[in-house]
Parts: sequence; structure tokens; C-alpha cells
Amino acid sequence: MGAADFAFLIAESDQYFDWALAVAFVVVGSGIGFLIVWMLTRHTRRVAHEQAAELIEVARREAAVAAEETKQKAEVEIQEKRAELNREFDRREIESDVRLREIRAHEESLALLDYQLEQRQERLNRETAALKQARDAIRSLSKSVRKRLEGVSQLDAEEIRKQLREEVLLECQDEFRALRRATIEKSEQELQNDARRVLIASMQRIASRPNNDLTATIIQLPNEEMKGRIIGREGRNIKSFESATGVTLLIDESPQMVLLSSFDPVRREVARVALDGLVKDGRIHPASIEEYVKRAQDEIELVSTQAGEDAVTKLNINGLHPEIIKLLGRLKYRFSYNQNVLDHSVETAFLASLIASEIGLDPNVAKRAGLLHDIGKGVPGELEGSHATIGAEFIKRHGETPIVVNAVAAHHEEVKPETIYAGLVILADTISATRPGARADSMTGYIQRRGRLEKLALSIEGVQQAFAIQAGREIRVVVSPTEVTDDRAREIARVLRKRIETELQYPSTIKVTVIRESRFTETAT
Repeated sequence: MGAADFAFLIAESDQYFDWALAVAFVVVGSGIGFLIVWMLTRHTRRVAHEQAAELIEVARREAAVAAEETKQKAEVEIQEKRAELNREFDRREIESDVRLREIRAHEESLALLDYQLEQRQERLNRETAALKQARDAIRSLSKSVRKRLEGVSQLDAEEIRKQLREEVLLECQDEFRALRRATIEKSEQELQNDARRVLIASMQRIASRPNNDLTATIIQLPNEEMKGRIIGREGRNIKSFESATGVTLLIDESPQMVLLSSFDPVRREVARVALDGLVKDGRIHPASIEEYVKRAQDEIELVSTQAGEDAVTKLNINGLHPEIIKLLGRLKYRFSYNQNVLDHSVETAFLASLIASEIGLDPNVAKRAGLLHDIGKGVPGELEGSHATIGAEFIKRHGETPIVVNAVAAHHEEVKPETIYAGLVILADTISATRPGARADSMTGYIQRRGRLEKLALSIEGVQQAFAIQAGREIRVVVSPTEVTDDRAREIARVLRKRIETELQYPSTIKVTVIRESRFTETAT
């Protein structure tokens, strides 16, 4: 090989070496670039993952906040809807209560009308039967008169006089009975005078206080703001109070006062005491209402029991059962025609005792029967029957003697009196109830009754004047002597009596007096 060839080979080898070196550099650069790219890609991917995680966490937080806000809004809407539904329910409940009260009031008025219609129907039936009997009597009388007239021509003067006398006797039987009654009463005049003396002596020994008119229980309030507290939110306080006491609480525009209404005076007194305590306390809510009502019931129970014991101690009566004393005390809160029943019972006991002492009977038995005669008015109203029979059964169960039981049962003559003590209780009860000031009417009712009585008398033909006297217990009628005969005057008295009995409601009795007189005056000069 020559030098040229060797040089060519060397040159060729250098070229290949450069190319290989270049290739090696390219390969190494490519690896390094790949490594760099790979590391950059990995770093980018890690950063992307971190950013994605941060975005996801932010999105998750935002979603949680949005969900919480949505939940709160939904809860607020639900609460508003619930409050609105509760208000609507309470409003409808109040409306239903008002409607129920109106329906009950209508039912009571309808029941009263039914009772009045039944009474009128019975009265019409009695009048119809009486008219039928009178018509039959007139027909039979006309037949007998016709037969007698047919036989008049065959009778002599003595027989005619005899038949006329019999007819007059038949027609004047009422007058004969009245004459006989007057004759018998004359023979009993001394007994009546003696009885009058005993009664006057007994009544004069009793000093009784007059009764005040019982209207309604009114509670005075310290201010108008108290009415809102009593009503409470959505009326829950007043509904709780009425439910606990059984009393209707009326709140109107009257300044600083409310009205308690109930047919049961004991419940009304419990409500009054409880409401007074609540107003003084100032904290009025269902829990405090129940607490004060319970306190008031216990207080009224103690007061009524003490009132019964005071009455028994005042009369010096021994051996009464504790339940009888407890029931007697409840009469402290009951009134009959504005007369306190417990005071009336004590007064009746005193009167019966005094009368029994005057006529020689046992005053202790009479006193005991007089005190217990109205005890049936204190028995709860769910029992059926009159207060006389209910009271008699009650004291009989608690060991009272048959004499006292019969006196209590018979004091309104629903049961036949078996002893003279029953008659004493009837008499003492009548005196206590009818004495002046015992059972006073209201002024408006008294004036209206007198006006109706006078108008009823003036509506009869022939009546000139009518005067209601003696507190409406007597009506005096003046008739025209030229238009009305004596027989017609007697007929007017009878007609007016019947009309008063059928058309008016009045206590005790009303005496009818018809006056017909002629006056002739001359003056001598």
C-alpha cells in the first residue's frame, strides 16, 4: 500500500470518526433532550394534577356552600310555610269554636222554643177539652130545658117553683162553695190569728241582710296591655284558660276590664281567683295558667268547706257527715233569684227552729231539716231530678234520719209530707224566700212586669183604669158603671185572672180586684 493509499485511508477513517462522533453527539443529545422533555412533561403533569386537585377542592367547597345555602333557604321556607299553616289552623279552630258556640246557643234557644210550644200545646189541649165539656154540658142542658119546657104546660105552680129552685141551685154551686168556704174560714179565724202571731214573732227575731243584685263577674285590669297578655300569641292563653276553668272569658272594648261568664258560680269564682293571681303575677302562659287554676280550685275548696263549717257552728248542729258539710259550703257561691242559697238555708233553719219552739216541737230537728232543705242545689248538675229529691237521696246516703230526709224531699211538695217537720220546713222556706228584699227583681224587669199587667187589664172592654199596686202583687181595675153590670164585672175579674195565668210570668200570686161604683153628688145651698 502506498503512502497515498494510507493517507486516503487515514482521511477516510477520520471522516468516519467525525461522522460517528457526530452521530454519538446526536444520540447523546437526543437522550438528554428526551430526558429533559420527559422531566418537563412529568413536572407539567404533576403541576396539572395539583392544579386540577385544587380546582376540584374549590369546586367541592363551592358546591358545599351552595348546598348549605340552599338547605338553609329550604328550611326557612319550610318554617314559614309551617307557621303559616299553624296560623291558618288556629284561625280555623277559633272560627270552629265560635261556630260551635253559636250552634249551641241556637240549640238552647230551639230547645226553649220547643218547651214553650209543648206547654202551649198542652194548654190548648186542656182548653179544648174544657170547651168540649162545656159544649156537651150546654147541649145536655138545652135538651133538659127543652124537655122541661115541653112539660111546663102539664105542671102546676108548686112543681114549677121546685124545678126552678133546683136549676138555680145547680147554676149557683160555685157561689155556694165560696160562701161555705167563707163560713169555714170564719170559724178558723182564731187559729189563723194564733198562727199569724207565731209567724210574726219568728220573723221579727230574724235580722237578715238585704241581697245585692248578682249581675256578672267583672275583673279589673291594671292597663290595656294586660288584655294582650291574657289573649296570648294566636289566642293560646285565653283558650288554655277557658279549657282549664270551663268558663268563657269575654274581652271587648270596655276599658281595663274583662268579663267571666258561666252558669256554674263555683267555676266562675275559681276563674276569678285564678285570673286575679295571673294579673298580679304578670307572667301569663299555659303552664302558669294551669298552676293558678289548680291553686284557685284548692282555695275555693278550703273556703267552701270553711263556710259549711261556719254555718253548722252558727246553728250549733252536731253529727253532720263531713261530705254534707262540704256540700253545704258550695252553696256559698250559688244564688236563687239573687238570694244567696247558703244564707237562705241558715235563715230557714233559724225560722223553722223558732216556729218549732213556739208550738212545742223539737227545735233541733226542725233546724237540721231547714239547713239541709236546699242542699241538692250544691250537687253537680249531671244528676237528673229536682234539687229536693237529689238532696234527700244525698243526705240519706250519709246517715240522716227519715224525718229530715222526708222534710228535705217534701219542701216543694213533690213528695207527700209525712211529719209536721216537713210542713215547718215548707213554711220557713216560704217566709225566707218571700220576705221583703229576699229575692228582688231587677228594676227593669219589675217595671216591665207592672206595665204588662196594667196593659193586659186595659185591653178588656169596659175597663176605664187599671193600677198595679203592692209591687205588682195586686191589680185594681175600675170599670164604667154605665157600660158594665155587676155580672159583667164579675166576669171581667175571672177573664183577667185567666189571662194573667196564661200570658204572664210572675212570682207568688196576683190578686185581681174589679171596682164598679156609681157616685151621685148634690150640693145644698
